[in-house]
Amino acid sequence: KCYCFCPQFRFKEKRMDEVWLVEFYAPWCGYCKKLEPVWYEVGAELKSSGSLINVGKMDATAFSSVASEFGVRGYPTIKLLKGDLAYNYKGPRTKEDIIEFANRVAGPVVRALPSRQMFEGVLNRHSVLFVYIGGDSPLKEKYIEVASEMIVYTYFFSALEDALPTNVTLQELPSVAVFKDRTYFLYDAYQDGELSSWVNRERFRGYLHIDGFTLYELGETGLMHRLFFLFCTPLFLSRLKTLIQRVATEYRDHFSRDFQFGHMDGNDYINSLIMGEVPVPSIIVLNTSNDQYFLLGEPVKTLDQLVQFIHSVLDGSAQAQGGDGIFQRIKRVAFDARSTVMSVFRSSPLLGCFLFGLPLGVISLMCYGICTAESDDGTEELDLLKREALPEEDEYEDRRREGEEEEEEERQEEKSAADKKVD
Repeated sequence: KCYCFCPQFRFKEKRMDEVWLVEFYAPWCGYCKKLEPVWYEVGAELKSSGSLINVGKMDATAFSSVASEFGVRGYPTIKLLKGDLAYNYKGPRTKEDIIEFANRVAGPVVRALPSRQMFEGVLNRHSVLFVYIGGDSPLKEKYIEVASEMIVYTYFFSALEDALPTNVTLQELPSVAVFKDRTYFLYDAYQDGELSSWVNRERFRGYLHIDGFTLYELGETGLMHRLFFLFCTPLFLSRLKTLIQRVATEYRDHFSRDFQFGHMDGNDYINSLIMGEVPVPSIIVLNTSNDQYFLLGEPVKTLDQLVQFIHSVLDGSAQAQGGDGIFQRIKRVAFDARSTVMSVFRSSPLLGCFLFGLPLGVISLMCYGICTAESDDGTEELDLLKREALPEEDEYEDRRREGEEEEEEERQEEKSAADKKVD
């Protein structure tokens, strides 16, 4: 079998001596069920390739203590366990991406490149890679430390100066370089600050095709405060894409610290992000630190026009929209609620009518009953009091009449007695 369920006792016994790629799942989770066929293919391919990686899955609801030990908070959660280290996978849930992650993290943190031929082969296979060049040094120790944390995102290599391609020129040894976008950039501790921050910033290519996952990953770095997007249909892609790529390349020294350049196909995702409607094609700058965004309202015709717009965002002269204020938060709640209702009605009108119509009907009946009860203005209580008061009034009237009759009888008796005396 290409993967196995992980009994708690066997998993704890074996995991320190073996490499495990584990999916923590819940039986009721829809996303876990969707991942099931992909997970089977991952296990089958790793087994057929002779990999030493064990592929397994564990019911996190049945073995909650193990799931809690590894900090599982949602389902499915994919982790690669190597010794006492646990690496969390946050990439797309596709077979290729999961296998690439597993092979990268399961191997050495820093891979050696002993020859120029191997170096050039690695350059052809990877779009971004970091290389330490030189012998033992404090910089190498720091490089290994950073690589052990960032191996989940990209590859780290080491090489001697003789193994470098002929077009690479170093100013000093040891050095750290990133190879991407058909060129390379050297780490400068005085200008770039901490090595970890530089690696976190440089692990992305200068120009990207951006989707929802890439946007989330860029925002998580904490370094890319502003993201620069072009989203468009293929009809408009070539001209605007060329302008954006030129800015990313020719103005790298000016904008690379603050901007990430790329394009996004269509505007559905960005519409939901800014809670509005933008035309296609459009150019937008999104500030991921406070959810502000800047729109270029006029068509882009020249490179200078685009560069001027970016400078206006940096110096604060461009008009910001959106934000994370209280009004925007309320608007976000209303927008999400409306989107949820509309999606339910679009997917299943009958279910939408039942889910939202029934509660509204019950609430309407309750409101009608409350309003009707309050509209009496206490008349029923007043009538009741009157009815209770009537017997008392009748009793008083009867007593009064009895008293008058008694007085009349007394007068008659006195008159009769007087008449007898006269006789």
